[in-house]
Amino acid sequence: MPLLVRGRRVELGRPAGDLLRAHPHLVEKAKVLTSQPAQTVGPKGLLYVQQREFAVTTPADGSVSVLGSEDATTCHLVVLRHTGAFDLQQDDVHLMTYCVTELNDREEKDSHFPIVYGIAVNVKTGEIFHATFPDKGPDEDLRSARTLTGAKMISIYDAETKQLHIGPYFWMPFPHVDFWLEQDDEQILQNLSTSPLAEPPHFVSHIRSTLTFLKDHPFPQYSLFPDRKPRSYKKNEEGLWVQVCSDKI
Repeated sequence: MPLLVRGRRVELGRPAGDLLRAHPHLVEKAKVLTSQPAQTVGPKGLLYVQQREFAVTTPADGSVSVLGSEDATTCHLVVLRHTGAFDLQQDDVHLMTYCVTELNDREEKDSHFPIVYGIAVNVKTGEIFHATFPDKGPDEDLRSARTLTGAKMISIYDAETKQLHIGPYFWMPFPHVDFWLEQDDEQILQNLSTSPLAEPPHFVSHIRSTLTFLKDHPFPQYSLFPDRKPRSYKKNEEGLWVQVCSDKI
């Protein structure tokens, strides 16, 4: 799948600066995104995507109206839009918005921070906007625990059944979990973050919650997934996730 900008093929591996000099309109589009105030997106109609997850849906989805993710400092958030079955196509990929490196950077006291930590996508229109998400569920700690134990990228949503599937996940006991839980906030920030100066304020509390979850569930195959079936969720009439029984899947 070649990457193109306005019909011109991009040579992969070239510095980002070369791309921006060749396509200055990408700079202007990034400025539009970074100039937006962050919109607070509630849980109604939201499908939140955590690290090392991806989700696919269509404008016809009557359950999910917004896809979103945040807390990206050294991570990347990628949005792909297609009018057909994307995974079955060999089409070109057209780069429309590019907001990374110096295009998404602010400096404060000689330290660099992202301007945009999170984005959302309107499923119906394809609009991308600067967003923040108070609710990152369901099963936020469980999904974060999977990431912290080194899991790979996975799909979490079935657009046909309109169900979100979490797991089954399996990991070994997290090394030295008691030691990490005894550390002060600064030690956790400096040792368990890829960007300690740029993390959002809730980073340490989030990591502590995840570590506590890992301590409580050292063997998830017994405590969380004894039947080796996923924890499945579906939106109710209010647009909120509710767990469904496995025999109804």
